[in-house]
Amino acid sequence: MGKKKKSIRGTVTINLEDYNMLFNEADSTLELRDELLRAATELEIFLSFLCTRIDILPFVEKYNLQAKSSTIMLEDGKAKIKFRNNYNI
Repeated sequence: MGKKKKSIRGTVTINLEDYNMLFNEADSTLELRDELLRAATELEIFLSFLCTRIDILPFVEKYNLQAKSSTIMLEDGKAKIKFRNNYNI
């Protein structure tokens, strides 16, 4: 496990224009995260379909050895993508 980040208390003053830009970027980030999770769900469906056609386990194992941000798990012919940053689908 990684180190827990130390919380720092205090205040920061920024101008309203920068605040609005930061606020809007937060919304964009959440939308992008949702799109990523939807795409991962579609990939799970595709991988599950492939499982019914061919043995993809050797390819999945090779992927999991090289992947840095996610792991593909095959259970009962269904694929699940587990993100290492705890975003689950």
